[in-house]
Amino acid sequence: LRLPIDAFPDTTPVQVQVNTVAPALSPLEIERQITLVIEQAIAGLPDLREVRSISKFGLSQVTVVFEDGADVYRGRQVVAERLQAVELPDGIERPQLGPVATGLGEIFHYLVTGPGKSLAELRTVQDWIIKPQLRSVPGVAEVNTWGGDERQIHVLVDPVHIAKHGLTLGELAEALERNNANAGGGTLDQAGQSALIQGVGAVATIEDVEGIIVAARDGVPTRVRDVARVVDGREIRRGAVTADGEGEIVLGLGFMLMGENSREVSRRLEARLQEIRKSLPEGVQATTVYNRTELVDHVLHTVRRNLFEGALLVIAVLFVFLGNVRAGLIVAAAIPLSLLFAFDLMVRAGIAGTLMSLGAIDFGLIVDSSVISVENSARHLAEDRTGRSRAEIVRDAAIEVRKPTMFGELIIMIVYLPILALEGVEGKMFRPMAATVIFALIGSLILSLTLMPALSATFLPRRMPNGPRKATTRSV
Repeated sequence: LRLPIDAFPDTTPVQVQVNTVAPALSPLEIERQITLVIEQAIAGLPDLREVRSISKFGLSQVTVVFEDGADVYRGRQVVAERLQAVELPDGIERPQLGPVATGLGEIFHYLVTGPGKSLAELRTVQDWIIKPQLRSVPGVAEVNTWGGDERQIHVLVDPVHIAKHGLTLGELAEALERNNANAGGGTLDQAGQSALIQGVGAVATIEDVEGIIVAARDGVPTRVRDVARVVDGREIRRGAVTADGEGEIVLGLGFMLMGENSREVSRRLEARLQEIRKSLPEGVQATTVYNRTELVDHVLHTVRRNLFEGALLVIAVLFVFLGNVRAGLIVAAAIPLSLLFAFDLMVRAGIAGTLMSLGAIDFGLIVDSSVISVENSARHLAEDRTGRSRAEIVRDAAIEVRKPTMFGELIIMIVYLPILALEGVEGKMFRPMAATVIFALIGSLILSLTLMPALSATFLPRRMPNGPRKATTRSV
């Protein structure tokens, strides 16, 4: 019940992304003034493996990759400390760390659509209604937005008019910044009552921007509308999203925190989106187009079918070759019990149940030692003429084959040990598979030495219905 389930192992290394936005710089200047400076600042960090970077128009992204096994939160801390000392050109925002997510953390996609709604309206619904609520879901690292128009208010300056009034662009920018904020004024105590004082100056509409006073000459104010035209605009677009051949829409992407259960987090996101749909403006829809839960469920269905069919096949073969229903049922009991043993160790070792780990389990290997133990016990019970108790006969039979069964299981485990030594992407892909098989074999070995003899002594008859059979043992 506590075993994390996912579609496939996460092979992403431990990494921290540093993003810096500089809208006015070209890729060459981004590389010279930002990317190179950040790369030099983070050089020499503990457990640092490599540094990769991308410099594009308006964006610098530096990816810091640490050694496997490093703590991602410690890595983010040391990177943030180095970034405090970075000096960037004036007017450029401070570098920001990316979310605590991996390359496979993209678990949820949804579309925001609305007939007759503009891209700016859809983007506003996404940024101010949907995104904040999804961001509060436990296990979510980030919710990103693709497509749409991010609304901005643009002040288009008329050079003739600004020169006519004797102003500069710097004075206009300073006036806009100075007059776009709220301020606190403390309290006003009067007649035994205290009233809060607040100066409301944050602009919300185009008219508010147009009414800002830039300067005053001889008592005559010069407002923004006297030197510029204020219009609704949008942020510079670097891409678009279309769906179903019906034009542009807005796409939302949900990212999972590193180490979380993708199946559970995607379920929470779907449930929260169901609630959000009730509060959306009329005519706006939010439709899920990708949910990791569906992929994980398909994987679980495949694994479940393979395990079930494999178990039935092994049990049927056991009944045929053992020639006794009780013996077949005793050996078959090793399959689910060995799996439960393996699942428990997987939880303790932090290994998720994936197509690679669960799909590698071989029931033939699991029941091998139990088959030998039960079959030898059945032969001894059928051939014994000494009158000893069943417990004594089964004990001697189990001791007789103990060495072959133990060595056989141990040799199979040793075959998988080199896989545990793999590193990098190969290790993250195949180590869970090898560990799961080894866990199941350990459980099978313990059961063949403990539970199988006990069940044989309790349920196997002294005379087999089809006559005694010679035990098939192995010597190593």
